[in-house]
Amino acid sequence: MAPSTSKGQYLHGPKTLVLEERPLSVPGADEVQIAIRSTTLCGSDVHYYTYHRNGSIQVKEPLCGGHEAAGEIIAVGSNIAGLQIGDHVAIESGVACSNCKKCSKGQYNVCPDLRFRSSGASFPHFQGTLQEYVNHPAAWCHKLPSSLSFNDGALLEPLSVCIHAVRKAKMQKGDTCLVFGAGAVGLLSAAVAKIEFGSKVVIADIDPGRIDFAIREGFADVGFCVTPERGQNIEEKFALARAVATEIGKREWSTGEPVGKFEVVLECTGVESCVQASIYAADSGGKVVLIGMGTATQTWPISELTGREIDIVSVWRYAHCYPRAVEIMESMASKGLAPDARKIVTHRFSGLDSIPEAYATAAKTKDEESKLVIKTVVNL
Repeated sequence: MAPSTSKGQYLHGPKTLVLEERPLSVPGADEVQIAIRSTTLCGSDVHYYTYHRNGSIQVKEPLCGGHEAAGEIIAVGSNIAGLQIGDHVAIESGVACSNCKKCSKGQYNVCPDLRFRSSGASFPHFQGTLQEYVNHPAAWCHKLPSSLSFNDGALLEPLSVCIHAVRKAKMQKGDTCLVFGAGAVGLLSAAVAKIEFGSKVVIADIDPGRIDFAIREGFADVGFCVTPERGQNIEEKFALARAVATEIGKREWSTGEPVGKFEVVLECTGVESCVQASIYAADSGGKVVLIGMGTATQTWPISELTGREIDIVSVWRYAHCYPRAVEIMESMASKGLAPDARKIVTHRFSGLDSIPEAYATAAKTKDEESKLVIKTVVNL
């Protein structure tokens, strides 16, 4: 018998979670009902938890977080073909209208009517996956091969973000790549650049522990630890950014050759100083891909862009990336493809009652035992 309620943790204010039991309808004709098994926490989840907002998006009603998720189908609607009870699926959390001009062009990630789980952008909010059960359109569910666990399925969402970013960069085989930010998205972006294009990768971060992890686990070839400095005016800020790019360029590949400038820079922090350094670090005719969501209003050295014909490439989530993400993850699980994205899950929590601790841990770079925190997962 299908459940008629679903318990979940709902955010009522900054760091204020309430365990609620809400009514659950039977799945619609084109929906499946999913028992959530794994949700990995995203940076946006942590921002909502910490500030009750994400950038300019303010939470307007109690919000259940979580959108990187996988689970087991426990009921199906009357029009479902290709999926059945017992199937393990990854949830593509963005549901587009499928009828507008953007959707018809394949750009459903920028559909004006898109609803995204755990986001406060649409109202009523499309509630997230840190709950027992959800009804979700079957068209936005991806069946998992037997070699992939629920945790693997949850990681397909951030992996898809990175696949989309690298595709938009129009990278070519052998392009050198600089990644700013060695968190989950930075590590996965580096992995995709290596797997898809054989790139040599430099990764930069302010946390030496994350850099060491990236090098040790094969996500990057060279690491660079950024010392945070704050310029007092725009000239000082640009000078500091230029100096960071210059120092990164002096680092050496394993061949002893200086890394120089980069065909592609994947900026995964959203921090203004990192975006500025990315522009200086890019080679002439290169690309800077903006993946991280950070400072909303920034000042960039435009003459550096125009004088060296550097392209700024913006990305928003992903479109048509889950099938490739499944292939990559399956190769990691069954064929030993490296670097292994699954290694970024450093902390695991079990049960609805563990969700507050999972959030608190995800907001840190090290746990109480000084162990590195990269990605947390909640298993239900």
